[in-house]
Amino acid sequence: MPATAADEKSAKRTLTGRETQLKMTWRRFKQHQLAFVSLWIVIAFYLVAIFAEFVAPTSPGDYNPRYTYAPPQGIHFIARDEDGGWQFGPYVNGYKTEIDREALRRVFTIDPEVRHPVGFFVPSEPYRLMGFIPMSRKLFGTLEPRAPFYVLGADRLGRDQLSRLVYGTRVSLSIGLVGVILSLFFGVIIGGFSGYYGGLFDSVVQRAIEFIRSLPTIPLWLGLAAAFPQDWGPLQTYFAITIILSMLGWTELARVVRGRFLALRTEDFVTAAKLDGASDYRVIVKHMVPSFTSHIIAATTLAIPGMILAETALSFLGLGLQAPIVSWGTLLQDAQNIRTLAGAPWLLSPGVVVVVAILAMNFLGDGLRDAADPYGR
Repeated sequence: MPATAADEKSAKRTLTGRETQLKMTWRRFKQHQLAFVSLWIVIAFYLVAIFAEFVAPTSPGDYNPRYTYAPPQGIHFIARDEDGGWQFGPYVNGYKTEIDREALRRVFTIDPEVRHPVGFFVPSEPYRLMGFIPMSRKLFGTLEPRAPFYVLGADRLGRDQLSRLVYGTRVSLSIGLVGVILSLFFGVIIGGFSGYYGGLFDSVVQRAIEFIRSLPTIPLWLGLAAAFPQDWGPLQTYFAITIILSMLGWTELARVVRGRFLALRTEDFVTAAKLDGASDYRVIVKHMVPSFTSHIIAATTLAIPGMILAETALSFLGLGLQAPIVSWGTLLQDAQNIRTLAGAPWLLSPGVVVVVAILAMNFLGDGLRDAADPYGR
């Protein structure tokens, strides 16, 4: 079968040494369309997490009891003017309030006659972006300061669900990222030494891993939640959850790394490096680890969703983060009653965000693994 022009061009780049391993991986990755789209989705999530103060229309603690369980307001971009024509201008409709005499509570309905114009980079109360950059504008919001603006609805206290979801993205994604970095460090170091040296050290490490993996998760978290000092603030609890998730999550990666080291330490290129006088550090870092980068990438990218799901599940059960910290798990705590499922289904939006984020990270991990595989086409 004759080679195509693209194949000849690729072979020429490889032969002439002008295409590095990184460029080759990137070229392969772009051919994986689902993973490439997922990359931009993950980037968007982390950009929202970084600039949460700017993206969120309000602060996560701002509330208005007049709009408890207010339904979502859809943003309209084209409206009919008084002359019967069409004009462009983003806006949201207002609310009409009615009293349900059977349930004895207020019911909100969208009022199509009331329009609140929406703009970008609107003025707001002064705040600090990322905690140190003073700003007084938001990405978007209503041009009328006191107009209701609940794109994803409001919760039981009249707080904006979209703003709380944006701030929750920062907490949940940072726990996953920081936790995986720590797990990657412990997993590669401990698993690498265990597989490279073997012997008594390998036996001790493997028995420790088996003991950690045999611990029942829920009872362990119950004990840890009770062990936290009651005077700890939300920030201290946040870091404690991150560290504990990391200490329990490194074992699987350590097993993968250890197995690869056991298989590679007898290979000819490792023996040649040792005979050439290379130190153990150089043999491990320069020769052995790059040969199974794809396995590390796959394990790491799959560990991030695992960390996010662990935090979400534990916070949902009341064993992880607690209010006033806002995370995807704590937001889902409001969706544990019948009224939410029946009358305020928009409070389940954090669950939808979790599913999208986890799928995007899994697809991204698959694409990176295939692109970095040295035995791939």
